[in-house]
Amino acid sequence: MTTTSTRAWAALAADRPLEPFTLTRRECGPLDVQLDILFSGICHSDIHQARGEWGASTFPMVPGHEIIGRVSAVGAKVTRFAVGDLAGVGCMVDSCRTCGSCAHGDEQFCETGVAWTYNGTEMDRKTPTQGGYSTRVVVAEHFTLKVPAGLDLASAAPLLCAGVTTWSPLKQWNCKKGDRVGVVGLGGLGHMAVKLAAAMGAEVTVLSTSRGKEVDAKRLGAANFEVTSERATFKKLARRFDLIIDTVSAEHDLNAYLGTLRPYGAMVLVGVPPKPAPVAAFSLIGGNRRLAGSSIGNIRETQDVLDFCAANKLGADVEVVPAAKINEAYERMLKNDVRYRFVIDASTF
Repeated sequence: MTTTSTRAWAALAADRPLEPFTLTRRECGPLDVQLDILFSGICHSDIHQARGEWGASTFPMVPGHEIIGRVSAVGAKVTRFAVGDLAGVGCMVDSCRTCGSCAHGDEQFCETGVAWTYNGTEMDRKTPTQGGYSTRVVVAEHFTLKVPAGLDLASAAPLLCAGVTTWSPLKQWNCKKGDRVGVVGLGGLGHMAVKLAAAMGAEVTVLSTSRGKEVDAKRLGAANFEVTSERATFKKLARRFDLIIDTVSAEHDLNAYLGTLRPYGAMVLVGVPPKPAPVAAFSLIGGNRRLAGSSIGNIRETQDVLDFCAANKLGADVEVVPAAKINEAYERMLKNDVRYRFVIDASTF
């Protein structure tokens, strides 16, 4: 197999900052699409994996799974893309395509193990995958997304993770006009949950520990803003919501939030706190409430959120940075000093 040299930024070890790196990409196979990358979003999971915090990191690691680029080559059997098209790559680059989950269209749950965009392997279980902090990527056509006209390209990059991660539970739980939706936390995920739910016609309430982001919440589409550190808030909100999207990755009392659901309402976790949270049976039994989780989304859902955002003129709120500021961006993310997503200009690699 022929290969090509590609400029990138990589973590060479968990205790080292990211630095310039050269990796080798395969040439396009018959069913592959090659993208020249334009923008690559920075996801909080990039930090966890680059710093070895999830316990399964392989180095050298080129992070990045929010990729927007322009097609620069296609394989002989590719039918959906042509050179010059705008395209995207999200959290996955391949799967077995034959197991029950793949056949159902849920590639993220591939029963033989999905090929993640980075810090994983191709389906041969030998070739490491490397992500979007680079100038070029080669991906199977099935896992390449069409970028609709009208999307701002930098703002579109986070839709491939933050966007679909919040879109998927909103669709799973049939968010619709008139529903009351609570969004816990207003960060990279939360700000997309607000935008998407509001565009679906829901009445959105942001639930935050302080009033610091109240003005932003209203600008993003929230009708209401409630401070959860105030004692009276949960009593005030009892039985209010049809659906809660919980984006917070810090420890918090799930039982208190479950009490704000209407009967048969659902609270969906997309954030990942460091420790298991206790859940009282009566928090669920009282009102037949549901507590669920949702992991990214499948390829169909990822295309759907791109199309929905183009039709509704939505995108992530982003700060575009050069490659030389990746490590600074990581530190600022840890301090919540971004509103609401960093995106790397790939021309600076």
